[in-house]
Amino acid sequence: MNLWFNRLASISLIGLLFLCLAWELWLAPLRPGGSMLALKALPLLLPLFGILRGKRYTHQWMSMLSLAYVAEGLVRAVSDQGASQVLAVTETILATLLFVGCLGHARITAPSRALKSAD
Repeated sequence: MNLWFNRLASISLIGLLFLCLAWELWLAPLRPGGSMLALKALPLLLPLFGILRGKRYTHQWMSMLSLAYVAEGLVRAVSDQGASQVLAVTETILATLLFVGCLGHARITAPSRALKSAD
């Protein structure tokens, strides 16, 4: 089960990273030629290797960071039109999956769980 949550977090993080870049640079940028909003993908690079390696602490704080992407996706899903609205819904789904994966991994790998199973 632990591996499943880590894979969910890893895949959704990579998907969210590519979605943020593609959205703001090519698919539906705010301005023709891309926008500076593509920089919202930079915070997703910080936890990338920790998530891929299954570090519990990285999963813990990434679960909190993912909520910012859920919020942004929800706001833009309501306020934007056309392709940008579809991309916002996709961002919301990926960020929610990232949250679930990170939270599940952090819970499964909790030190208190290891102590309980040893009893």
